[in-house]
Amino acid sequence: MIHPIKHFITITHHRHKVIAHCFRAGIGLQGLGHDLSKYAPAEFWAGARYYQGNRSPNEAEREVYGYSSAWLHHKGRNKHHFEYWTDYNPKERRVVPIRMPRRYVAEMFCDRVAASKIYRGKDYRDDDPLQYFLRGKPSRVIHPDTSDELETLLTMLAEQGEKATFSYLKGWVKGTKMGK
Repeated sequence: MIHPIKHFITITHHRHKVIAHCFRAGIGLQGLGHDLSKYAPAEFWAGARYYQGNRSPNEAEREVYGYSSAWLHHKGRNKHHFEYWTDYNPKERRVVPIRMPRRYVAEMFCDRVAASKIYRGKDYRDDDPLQYFLRGKPSRVIHPDTSDELETLLTMLAEQGEKATFSYLKGWVKGTKMGK
């Protein structure tokens, strides 16, 4: 069964949450462009077809085909995904992860927090995004510095809450906060 209306509501709700988080993080204008590719036919109709409401439709599409065509489209157009940041290294003769700029790490953080809130609903806790991150960490192909930066932000959220984390994040994106 295809669920275009439910999918539209979910992605729009998620997008609006990310935009609000991006404004709190000091990257509001960047947030306005968040996930616009999800409304493109290549992503939207796959999302409607595999919609479940409690997880990404991309996961369901992967279970059927072994890959997600919607995800392949999405990750190549959205710089807030670490999968976007890979390139061929001629010295190593392979594709390697590249360190993400801070403003995209910040948007990735906002995206993960918003996704956890959407999928967990009333059961959401501030440590949910960190737990999700840690579950996938062993198999993730991400630049180590980017991984450390995101994990630091997610840990801060889990331990100190949104107010402190977004306050820190705003300065970190501008480069006024030092360290991770």
